[in-house]
Amino acid sequence: MSKAALDSFTQCLALELAPAGVRVNAVNPGVIVSDIHRRAGMDEKQYEEFLEKGKQTHALGRVGMVQEVAQAIYFLASDASSFTTGHLLSVDGGRGIMTPR
Repeated sequence: MSKAALDSFTQCLALELAPAGVRVNAVNPGVIVSDIHRRAGMDEKQYEEFLEKGKQTHALGRVGMVQEVAQAIYFLASDASSFTTGHLLSVDGGRGIMTPR
Protein backbone atom coordinates (compact mmCIF):
# COMPACT_ATOMS: atom_id res chain seq x y z
CA MET A 1 0.00 0.00 0.00
CA SER A 2 1.39 3.44 -0.85
CA LYS A 3 2.03 6.15 1.72
CA ALA A 4 -0.82 8.26 0.36
CA ALA A 5 -3.20 5.31 0.62
CA LEU A 6 -2.12 4.62 4.20
CA ASP A 7 -2.54 8.29 5.10
CA SER A 8 -6.05 8.31 3.64
CA PHE A 9 -6.89 5.00 5.32
CA THR A 10 -5.72 6.41 8.67
CA GLN A 11 -7.94 9.45 8.38
CA CYS A 12 -10.98 7.50 7.17
CA LEU A 13 -10.56 4.96 9.97
CA ALA A 14 -10.21 7.80 12.49
CA LEU A 15 -13.58 9.18 11.36
CA GLU A 16 -15.18 5.76 11.41
CA LEU A 17 -13.97 4.84 14.91
CA ALA A 18 -14.17 8.24 16.62
CA PRO A 19 -17.77 7.71 17.82
CA ALA A 20 -16.53 4.64 19.72
CA GLY A 21 -13.76 6.68 21.34
CA VAL A 22 -11.02 4.99 19.33
CA ARG A 23 -8.22 7.24 18.13
CA VAL A 24 -6.33 6.41 14.93
CA ASN A 25 -3.11 8.20 13.99
CA ALA A 26 -0.07 7.44 11.83
CA VAL A 27 3.64 8.10 12.02
CA ASN A 28 5.47 8.86 8.77
CA PRO A 29 9.20 8.44 9.35
CA GLY A 30 12.09 9.67 7.25
CA VAL A 31 15.26 7.61 6.83
CA ILE A 32 15.79 5.74 10.10
CA VAL A 33 18.91 3.80 11.11
CA SER A 34 17.72 0.18 11.32
CA ASP A 35 18.39 -3.29 10.01
CA ILE A 36 15.55 -3.18 7.47
CA HIS A 37 17.82 -1.99 4.65
CA ARG A 38 20.34 -4.71 5.35
CA ARG A 39 17.56 -7.26 4.97
CA ALA A 40 16.68 -5.55 1.68
CA GLY A 41 20.02 -6.60 0.25
CA MET A 42 22.32 -3.65 0.95
CA ASP A 43 25.82 -4.56 2.02
CA GLU A 44 27.54 -2.51 4.73
CA LYS A 45 29.20 -0.09 2.29
CA GLN A 46 25.96 0.54 0.39
CA TYR A 47 24.12 1.06 3.68
CA GLU A 48 26.68 3.60 4.91
CA GLU A 49 26.45 5.47 1.58
CA PHE A 50 22.66 5.41 1.85
CA LEU A 51 22.79 6.91 5.36
CA GLU A 52 25.31 9.55 4.26
CA LYS A 53 23.11 10.58 1.33
CA GLY A 54 20.15 10.62 3.70
CA LYS A 55 21.80 13.41 5.68
CA GLN A 56 21.52 15.64 2.61
CA THR A 57 17.80 14.99 2.18
CA HIS A 58 16.76 15.86 5.75
CA ALA A 59 16.51 19.50 6.87
CA LEU A 60 18.12 18.64 10.21
CA GLY A 61 21.16 17.27 8.37
CA ARG A 62 20.99 13.78 9.83
CA VAL A 63 18.98 10.60 9.64
CA GLY A 64 16.72 9.47 12.46
CA MET A 65 17.04 6.87 15.16
CA VAL A 66 14.54 4.14 16.00
CA GLN A 67 14.08 5.62 19.48
CA GLU A 68 12.84 8.90 17.98
CA VAL A 69 10.09 7.12 16.08
CA ALA A 70 9.24 5.00 19.13
CA GLN A 71 8.84 8.13 21.26
CA ALA A 72 6.41 9.60 18.73
CA ILE A 73 4.38 6.38 18.71
CA TYR A 74 4.41 6.32 22.51
CA PHE A 75 3.08 9.88 22.59
CA LEU A 76 0.27 9.09 20.15
CA ALA A 77 -0.70 6.00 22.16
CA SER A 78 -0.62 7.86 25.47
CA ASP A 79 -3.23 9.96 27.26
CA ALA A 80 -1.10 13.01 26.41
CA SER A 81 -2.63 12.85 22.93
CA SER A 82 -6.18 12.01 24.04
CA PHE A 83 -7.65 14.74 21.81
CA THR A 84 -5.68 13.70 18.72
CA THR A 85 -7.12 11.51 15.99
CA GLY A 86 -6.64 11.31 12.24
CA HIS A 87 -3.22 12.91 12.57
CA LEU A 88 -0.30 12.07 10.27
CA LEU A 89 2.80 12.78 12.34
CA SER A 90 5.97 13.28 10.31
CA VAL A 91 9.03 12.11 12.22
CA ASP A 92 11.34 12.83 9.34
CA GLY A 93 13.86 15.48 10.32
CA GLY A 94 12.24 17.87 7.85
CA ARG A 95 12.60 15.56 4.86
CA GLY A 96 8.97 16.08 3.85
CA ILE A 97 9.47 19.81 3.46
CA MET A 98 12.65 19.38 1.40
CA THR A 99 11.57 16.83 -1.20
CA PRO A 100 8.39 16.54 -3.23
CA ARG A 101 6.12 13.63 -2.39
